[in-house]
Amino acid sequence: MSHVAVAGVHEGQEAGSTFLEAVKAFTEKVRDRAFGLFQKRGSDSGDALTDWLEAESDLTYSSQSDLVEKDSGFQLRLAVPGFTEKELKVTALPDALVVTGEARHHHEQDDGEVRFCETSDNQLFRRFNLPQPIDVDKVTAQVEKGILLVTAVKAQA
Repeated sequence: MSHVAVAGVHEGQEAGSTFLEAVKAFTEKVRDRAFGLFQKRGSDSGDALTDWLEAESDLTYSSQSDLVEKDSGFQLRLAVPGFTEKELKVTALPDALVVTGEARHHHEQDDGEVRFCETSDNQLFRRFNLPQPIDVDKVTAQVEKGILLVTAVKAQA
């Protein structure tokens, strides 16, 4: 198993500037894509939400996941095929887990002439709200065989 970076954000503390910058940059990409879709359909009003949701779908990888609650905490399993541990980051908030990742796909010049390729760049951005607070200092994450496993310990009352 390969370990994935986890950044903990404590109650009342602002998320790190790099995390906030990543969220802003992603939001800008979605906004630009949604505006492009709006223009493509003739700039007719009334479908802004549809444009936004389509833009999100175009730009993000929607992974299969499950969240399991145990007595001591939570286990999040998230399918992340094509992502390495260095391309993933977990941000632990007192009430949520945020998983982000960016995988770039490219062909080397010595690969030969590419006739067909369905692989593209992937951007992952998922937030999982938790029913109980967690101890952000006791969150671990590791990836193996395309599955990210995040373990979060519940906060003491």
